[in-house]
Amino acid sequence: MTMRRIAVLLGVSLSLSVWMPLTPDAEAKTQTTSSTIQEVDSATLAELLSTFEQAEQAMQAHDLDNIMALYSDDYYYHGLTKADIRKVWAQLFDHYKNLESFHTFSVIRAVGTGSKLIAEMTCTGVVWGTAKNTKLRSPVDSWYEEVHFLKKENGRWKITGNAGGESEPILPFGTAPHPLF
Repeated sequence: MTMRRIAVLLGVSLSLSVWMPLTPDAEAKTQTTSSTIQEVDSATLAELLSTFEQAEQAMQAHDLDNIMALYSDDYYYHGLTKADIRKVWAQLFDHYKNLESFHTFSVIRAVGTGSKLIAEMTCTGVVWGTAKNTKLRSPVDSWYEEVHFLKKENGRWKITGNAGGESEPILPFGTAPHPLF
């Protein structure tokens, strides 16, 4: 085996060890870093991160009702509604096992006041799953510097999709990129 081939195999192995934990029941990987721009107090930060932890638990348990409870009834993301997202999650649960997600937040801020208060969480991440038919582990959703929008409803932060208003679907067919969160 050549040195180049060994180096490539080592690089692939290291990459996989970072992105593919060995345990299917891994805890949610939500993180802020020292460079995260955090414009919310610590209590709000804990509540927001808890929403993603709850999503992770529901996703790993294939609990469609609990994951959908984290979405606002007026969820809207590039033409997709809460009912559309429910179908996406149901299909994922039908076709994948060992789902888990990773979220690295670069900006967390609150915008507005009172009933108009929303949280904007800029995030890079991935959802991994093992296909039931092929047994192959692969990313089923990934995003770079995507903004998760949440608003508080009845004391809980809920995912709203985007900041509001109408927007055209990005693609003339299929689903928009990154609809899951």
